[in-house]
Amino acid sequence: MPFRPNISPRTAGFPAFAAVLLCLGVLVIQGCGGEYPQSALHPGSDSATRLDRLFDQIFWWAVGVFVVVEGILVYTIFRFRERPGGRRPRQVHGHVLLEVGWTLAPALILVAIAIPTMQTIFVIDRATDDPDALVVEVIGRRWWWEFRYPELGIVTANEAHLPVGRTVDLRLRSADVLHSFWVPRLAGKRDLVPGKENQLWFRPDSVGVFPGQCAEFCGTAHALMGMRVIVDEPADFESWAQANAGSSVTPADAEARAGRGVFMANACVSCHSVRGTPAEGRFGPDLTNFGSRLTIASGVLENTPANLTRWLDSTQHVKPGNLMPEVQLSATQIRQLVAYLGSLR
Repeated sequence: MPFRPNISPRTAGFPAFAAVLLCLGVLVIQGCGGEYPQSALHPGSDSATRLDRLFDQIFWWAVGVFVVVEGILVYTIFRFRERPGGRRPRQVHGHVLLEVGWTLAPALILVAIAIPTMQTIFVIDRATDDPDALVVEVIGRRWWWEFRYPELGIVTANEAHLPVGRTVDLRLRSADVLHSFWVPRLAGKRDLVPGKENQLWFRPDSVGVFPGQCAEFCGTAHALMGMRVIVDEPADFESWAQANAGSSVTPADAEARAGRGVFMANACVSCHSVRGTPAEGRFGPDLTNFGSRLTIASGVLENTPANLTRWLDSTQHVKPGNLMPEVQLSATQIRQLVAYLGSLR
């Protein structure tokens, strides 16, 4: 006689319920670990802190609604479930007090959420009133970022340096299509619209490197349009500003000097500029202090000789769709160019 486990109807669904509960537990635990450098839940500025506090308020309201609604639902399912031999429940029509309650409660919750939301919007969307704010012009291009410091005479690409504790006033615009500037740990998203200048301000309160990304689809290489915002101590920022405000010098290394010749003799000078040289291109990034940058190709690769060699050898393979033309260079020329670009500090 085959074995038949004694499973009552009451316990038949327990294994499935336990499996669902286990899966949910695993998902929750997974969400609590790891490093997320672009997480808005770890603010690094006053603006990001305001947004994080607003998120916390909305989150706990949502948790409260979930607990109440699901609690009533679970109670109803178990309290009024069908039982063997049970009678057909009495049919009722409406409950005025209950209907008024579940209409007013969501309305009051929405008001409680709307008030701090509007207060936060009014603060972060107005222009800064700090007269000592550092003005930085941010220009979105396909598919890289240009940062200009009009007060300091500095132009750089894909990496912006900011001093901790000082208000930063970003003036945002696009050179081609719609982009969106977003460094999650420092501020919310702000669109860059062709023909219009938007503003975004915040005061960094933490030193470190903060990754950012274009948050508006802008074409083929949109997903590879990253950036880095480096927040320095005031003294370190001043040192960086002094080093970047000057012009480049002729490298002492023979191979780097040969690479300078390769750079000036090819199409590089048509697109890129290097202060202190005949290269005055405006179509591509300014390379005056390229060697001191952390990344290349708008954050796609770390700035190492091996990665730079790979980039110069085949830009389209590294970053498909980018607008840098493929220049036919020999292995020797690429090696010399790598030496030259690495000397620009």
